[in-house]
Amino acid sequence: MTIDGQLVNAGWLVQSREEMNRSAGLGVAVREFPTASGPVDYALFVGGTLCGVVEAKPEGTTLSGFSDQAARYMGGVPEHLVRREGQVRFEYVASGTEILFRDHADPASRSRRVYFFHRPETLRRWLVEPMTIRRRLQAMPPLLTERLRECQIDAVTNLEALAADHPRALIQMATGAGKTYTACVFSHRLLEHAKFRRVLFLADRANLVRQTRHEFEDFRPPGTGRSFTELYNVQRLGPTGLDRDAAVVIATIQRVYSLLSGRELSEEDEEKSGFETGGSEPKRVVRYNPAIPIESFDLIITDECHRSIYGTWREVLEYFDAFIVGLTATPSVHTMGFFNRNLVAQYPHERSVADKVNVPYEIYRIRTDIGEHGGTIPKGYQVPVRDKRTRAERYEELDQDLAYTPQELDRSVVVPNQIRTVLEAYRDSLFTELFPGRNEVPKTLIFCKDDHHAEDVVGITREVFGQGNNFAKKVTYQTKPEDPEQLIRQFRTDYNPRIAVTVDMIATGTDVKPLEVLIFLRDVKSALYFEQMKGRGARTITPTQLRQVTPGAEEKIRFVLVDAVGVTESLKHVSQPLDRDRKIGFDRLIDDIAAGPPRRRRNLNFGSAPRRARSQDRRQSACGHCERCLRPRPESVGPQAARRNRPRHDRARGCQSPTQSRSRGRGAEGRGVPAVRRSGLAPVAEGHQTPDRDPHRHDLYRRSHFLRL
Repeated sequence: MTIDGQLVNAGWLVQSREEMNRSAGLGVAVREFPTASGPVDYALFVGGTLCGVVEAKPEGTTLSGFSDQAARYMGGVPEHLVRREGQVRFEYVASGTEILFRDHADPASRSRRVYFFHRPETLRRWLVEPMTIRRRLQAMPPLLTERLRECQIDAVTNLEALAADHPRALIQMATGAGKTYTACVFSHRLLEHAKFRRVLFLADRANLVRQTRHEFEDFRPPGTGRSFTELYNVQRLGPTGLDRDAAVVIATIQRVYSLLSGRELSEEDEEKSGFETGGSEPKRVVRYNPAIPIESFDLIITDECHRSIYGTWREVLEYFDAFIVGLTATPSVHTMGFFNRNLVAQYPHERSVADKVNVPYEIYRIRTDIGEHGGTIPKGYQVPVRDKRTRAERYEELDQDLAYTPQELDRSVVVPNQIRTVLEAYRDSLFTELFPGRNEVPKTLIFCKDDHHAEDVVGITREVFGQGNNFAKKVTYQTKPEDPEQLIRQFRTDYNPRIAVTVDMIATGTDVKPLEVLIFLRDVKSALYFEQMKGRGARTITPTQLRQVTPGAEEKIRFVLVDAVGVTESLKHVSQPLDRDRKIGFDRLIDDIAAGPPRRRRNLNFGSAPRRARSQDRRQSACGHCERCLRPRPESVGPQAARRNRPRHDRARGCQSPTQSRSRGRGAEGRGVPAVRRSGLAPVAEGHQTPDRDPHRHDLYRRSHFLRL
């Protein structure tokens, strides 16, 4: 898009010098406006008042060096158009693909990259304000520390880094230390004293958006005697769009993107977290939306969002001309990189336990033979086959032995008796080893692999404990017709359910303080996600509040992590950013590009010798009937010279060669690896002998999947 087009989309009227009319609209951009230093590409008028300039450059030009040139134009505008000192203060340097903006009224003003031009209404508002946001940040009053922990005081105080024009700041606080309350505190201070107009709070999923809204509704700013919602409007962003009167807008990044792009977003998609998808979604490309200009928010807060928000969704964050503050308990390399390593406060889990802000945990390991080594179903057994889509079952007879690994357990193969064994071991040790003296099951959260697994687990849990439906509930996005949010509230505040079975819905962010046991029936490879999941049990609760939910409990001094799959022993990974270190020189890189992709090495064990012989025959006979193709390429030097200088076949001159018919792709047969795709229903067995169970009590389901043999 041209600079003219960008200005028009941002609400400006673009005029030539000859047809200049400052009163034609609120915002007028005059091309080739004369100054004492020469004509500036665009002069910006707001309400007839000259207030800034735009210096335009060709696409691909690096812009930082032209800021001084734009400043000279600003200092050389006609004097009769300047009514007061500092009136001409807004400087843009643009190339059509990049825009640098500087407000000369800022302290130690510096250029910053913006996604688009500001609207004329915004510049008019800034002109009448006595101080800029960055100047107001330097005049913040002392913090009232009433009801604040020391870690929260440090976090809010250290956010003064924003006043030094650090646009991004990261706060690391352990789960349960009060990150959302801290965000409420500094949001109120910035709205009240720094005169921020609007704050965007981004949560990881829709149920955390609702939880955050409740936090703001319950928050009473120190020294006001009123609730936050009595002072400011709080909006949960929905399909209807942005409420212009809202001071705090709470949303998921998916919802913000849907409004910017004009695409529909289902509630189911908004409920999903990046931790569930692994952040493997395609990168989101953002285009300017005049209904939501870049200055819509002055501050963006990201709370415990998956690292994909700083990659896949990064353009959504960078669309807005706003400060960005991140809240996390487990910062990744991606997160630290996005925030320019500006970690303004750090409060790790170990310190939170020492300060009794969180409780420690103990590991209780349960091992089963099938869970450790897998199993085998002999051929000839009649096994039930379950369709994953319809959950319909039918029986088939195995025509060969079916072996399964621990990794396939509860995904493609379900062994209900293995689940039963784990839950029985938990039940039998509950009042003897884990919580001696208790007579009721503590609040327990079970993590499963998927919704089908959770469906199996919740039924077996009720059987093992001999209780009804109210005792154990499944809390996933597929819980129908019950409301998952209502189930979470019941689990948090009511006696029943005692056990909640989930996949990811309660894995991050959700606050359930009475929770005392976490059972892992799934492995977790991400170290950051595992820390998030453990944090569900780390929150402290007063003895009085705990007894309201668990009458037989005295106090919560720790939580128990029941490991049935080796989640505490498996290797965890922390995703690393792309390696951008230079490994080869530029000349070598150009040389390799010119030579084309390297030829694959042939594996001698898979018949590569005959293939090499056939290939050699083709090369020797390819141009035997065409002398034009035998001319070698000009001599050159470099590591790929020999290959580049070999005779080439000249297809452009009509010379045909057997090499032209060679297929670029190779099928599975060519690789020597037959690929078999199974149908939607996969074979399953029942009643086979396993090392750790009675064959008469053992049954098994195998769910549909694809196999590569």
